[in-house]
Amino acid sequence: MPKFIDRVDELATLENEYARDCAAFVVLYGRRRVGKTTLINHFCNDKKAIYFLATEENESENRNSFKQLVAESLDNELLANASLDSWAPIFKVIADESKKGRIVLVIDEFQYLGKANKAFSSVMQKIWDEILQKSNVMLILCGSLINMMTSQVLNYDSPLYGRRTAQIKLKQISFSYYHEFDESISAEKQIQQYAVTGGVPKYIELFDSKKDIYKSIEKNVLEPGSFLYAEPEFLLQKEVSEIGSYFSVLKTIAAGNHKLSKIASTLGVSQSNLTSYLKTLIDLDIVEREVPITEENPEKSKMGLYRIKDNFISFWFRFVYPNRNLLESGHLQYALDKIKNNFIDNHVSFVYEDICRDDAWSLLSEGISFNRVGRWWGAKDVEIDILAYDSAGTDIVFGECKYSKNKKGMEILDALRNKATAVPWKKESRREHFVIYSKSGFTDDLLEYAQKQNNIYLRQL
Repeated sequence: MPKFIDRVDELATLENEYARDCAAFVVLYGRRRVGKTTLINHFCNDKKAIYFLATEENESENRNSFKQLVAESLDNELLANASLDSWAPIFKVIADESKKGRIVLVIDEFQYLGKANKAFSSVMQKIWDEILQKSNVMLILCGSLINMMTSQVLNYDSPLYGRRTAQIKLKQISFSYYHEFDESISAEKQIQQYAVTGGVPKYIELFDSKKDIYKSIEKNVLEPGSFLYAEPEFLLQKEVSEIGSYFSVLKTIAAGNHKLSKIASTLGVSQSNLTSYLKTLIDLDIVEREVPITEENPEKSKMGLYRIKDNFISFWFRFVYPNRNLLESGHLQYALDKIKNNFIDNHVSFVYEDICRDDAWSLLSEGISFNRVGRWWGAKDVEIDILAYDSAGTDIVFGECKYSKNKKGMEILDALRNKATAVPWKKESRREHFVIYSKSGFTDDLLEYAQKQNNIYLRQL
């Protein structure tokens, strides 16, 4: 059974909905393999629940399967022998049974029902309004195709709009919980594995902690036919049309092109034609548009950069997709050698920065006041890995992240202080703090100096 980790907030939401003294309607959605079913099973473990997994079969096949499942779950022979051409009588049986006690009804991969019958959202709306809303049922509609779940359930023009009592978009598990998958893994190996798997539980379970990171990559990602070799195609093929166009965009970003103008020119398309593809990738939680954290109007900022936020997708488009000809022709070792030469500097080091930015929130316990954390960049190619500040106060934190084999010394702090002068935010009145993250620790002179200061923090991660 998959290990259940984190999901504290999501479980709290589900339990609150279960505790209602009336019907509840929860929408749970998120990308494939992110752990939706594991969360549902954990939640339903001590409850009376009916779990139905919709398929890509036609509507009548799904309806008959649902009818049989409900009949068996509720030991209802009359329903089992009934011949039905509508869904309502099945839900009526569930609603009547709920008079005896709360029932959790889960319809997983709900989007396939809407795919089989374009009007199914209207069917479900009528069932909710006339049957389930008056019952003691907690309905959970779950789906992994984000675009379809959004259009069928969440959008304003969906017949189900406004009916839900809660919604959960399940995200990947944070790195701060990564060690719980295997407590024996060193921090360095955790970071390297996370750089490939991200926080997707199914991917994490594939990586053997006893194996070298490159052996795990070879076995699970590079070998044609391995579990993750064609995973991005599976993720995108049902979400978008023109999958080739989206692959081109992702390959271009993974190659280091982050400005809209640069992506467009590399692909030879106009910026206006590109924006719809980027918006879809953002909606799918694959890409993010990032602006310097101090920007007051992010949507209007001309400093926006597009980055792949999913670690595995980023890794795949950086190292696997460009080398598929090598892999398909049996030259796996050559492709693996290319990865070994670039994996740390061109991939892990950037993921390390993300991990450190998340960890920077721990500085709140040092008495520093801030409510925003991110990256900052400006003119003359000045980039600051971490910038945190209090939008209503004067505290500001500047941070540097170094994933390398050498201990970091005073020169890193001096360089960071110099870069901080380029940030104009409240320059005359701010209270400055500095944090340095280093995988390999710090030199004695920096440690000694930091101990004498009250605004310098050193973190080995």
